[in-house]
Amino acid sequence: MSKRLDRSWTVFVSVENSEHDRCVDIFSRSDGSYGFEEFRRDIEDGGQWTPVQYYSGTSYDSSAEALDTAERCVPWLVDVLAQKPELRRRIGLG
Repeated sequence: MSKRLDRSWTVFVSVENSEHDRCVDIFSRSDGSYGFEEFRRDIEDGGQWTPVQYYSGTSYDSSAEALDTAERCVPWLVDVLAQKPELRRRIGLG
């Protein structure tokens, strides 16, 4: 888990791109809000997932709202979700 994500948050889906070097985590917080963060994994980082943006600082009222924003902000995410519709069900949208 990234240092940017609080350990009390629950990541309920992690979506990786086809190259397995980027991912987006969709999570819920104990206060009932939702969020997301994008990560990269590079050799120079020792294979660790490293946050690439500061999306996790924004709260959303629903998982649908968090996902909608993630799809607008992370260009590759739309294609992955189109190829794997079961991931939408895990987010609660299917």
